[in-house]
Amino acid sequence: MKILLIEDEAKIAELIVAGFRSAGMQYECCSDGNIALSKALSDGFDAIVLDLMLPGVNGIDILRAVRERGKLTPVIVLTARAELPDRLAGFNAGADDYLPKPFFVEELVVRVRALVARQRGQNDTVMLQSGLQLNRISREANWAGCGVVLSQREFTLIEYLMRSPGHIFSRTQILKHVWGLDFDPKTNVVDVCIQRVRKKLIPTHGPDPKDFPIEAIRGIGYRFREI
Repeated sequence: MKILLIEDEAKIAELIVAGFRSAGMQYECCSDGNIALSKALSDGFDAIVLDLMLPGVNGIDILRAVRERGKLTPVIVLTARAELPDRLAGFNAGADDYLPKPFFVEELVVRVRALVARQRGQNDTVMLQSGLQLNRISREANWAGCGVVLSQREFTLIEYLMRSPGHIFSRTQILKHVWGLDFDPKTNVVDVCIQRVRKKLIPTHGPDPKDFPIEAIRGIGYRFREI
């Protein structure tokens, strides 16, 4: 997966690039609107992450040009201009998604993966990674022939990890996304939820529990292993 990042703020670009690199994504960066327009019209990218305020050609004009050429490359707009008229302008110009600044890089990575998967025609109902299958409608999970229905919290946690295989999420990040907490309550609620899912999905007589794709990273958090 190769992403074109069009962002003229160096610190934000560096932050995003670090997230892409951690997620195993390839990327190319551009900070000038005129150069970005040429790159965006090429066929070498699976998705475009686009800032609106750029030197030279602005983001909206780049987006319009891409769509006028008939290109369907998924585009996520990043901007500090988060008012409704600005969002509508982005969508009307052909944006697929809109993420206001400031944002979590982990969320951006997840959104990029989801857009690319949708563009490639992958099933939006069923996720399949490393032998673990997750149904978004029924909340049923299946691993090694063992199928169970997860609670909403369990489902949200597992889906969050599955969307970015190989990426290590801290417990603080998981608490923010799954529980909506902006702070660490100093409890083991994440660990308890993971263990509950493991007990539900690992058969008594079956594969080695070590083969289960959700892996604890000591002192940090969890990741969904790519097998």
